[in-house]
Amino acid sequence: MDKDSPSARRERKPKKPLTAESLNWFALRYVERYATTREKLRKYLNGKLYERGWAGEGAAPIDALVDRFAELRYVDDRSYGETKARSLERRGYGLRRVDQALMAAGIEPELREDIRGEVDEAEAALAYARRKRIGPFAAEKASPERRQKQFAAMVRAGHGFDRVKAILGAETEEDLDQYP
Repeated sequence: MDKDSPSARRERKPKKPLTAESLNWFALRYVERYATTREKLRKYLNGKLYERGWAGEGAAPIDALVDRFAELRYVDDRSYGETKARSLERRGYGLRRVDQALMAAGIEPELREDIRGEVDEAEAALAYARRKRIGPFAAEKASPERRQKQFAAMVRAGHGFDRVKAILGAETEEDLDQYP
């Protein structure tokens, strides 16, 4: 292909390096679109910095910008974590999966522990069993192979062995009232 032909791939102009003003603009657009944590915002801005470079003197003020956004409550780790945990709980995910999601979002261990305390493990397990039609919520009794797969699925969803055994062993919903 000829370099001057219309079908030749056009070279992209290099993106302009970031300034303090453009860094602030990208941060505002990000928090405007997404509920986020301090760590996720920091990673996003570092990605932009890696992609474009820095035009200012010294190091880019990413940490100061993230701290300022947290002070202004544009970014609130507690609120994000509580919302994420409630969402996962409603979908039937257990404590381990909730903790993994919070850790991946960059929420501090002490705050993760507080948020985990608000998750109702029993209700989450029942929600999962209802949604997947497992145990007493199934139309028919599962074969041993199917039951083994259901057991594994519930464990992967973050539920403890004892709770999973109780749900899979229950014949009716009333049988589950005996298990805390």
